[in-house]
Amino acid sequence: MEVAVNEDETEPVVKPGFTENLAIMSIDSLNEYIASLEQEIKRVEQEIELKRSAREGAESVFKK
Repeated sequence: MEVAVNEDETEPVVKPGFTENLAIMSIDSLNEYIASLEQEIKRVEQEIELKRSAREGAESVFKK
């Protein structure tokens, strides 16, 4: 994984490395890989929503 600094946030940005060799995977394995990636996308979307809600809550407190 590659790590970069996000200038807008205090946390580092982690860029995942997709290193699976797709050419050697069977169709069933590729479908399983897609399913696992879709689950990961959902997990990331949930984390984004949690962070967005926390940010909005903090902004509403400090903007008063």
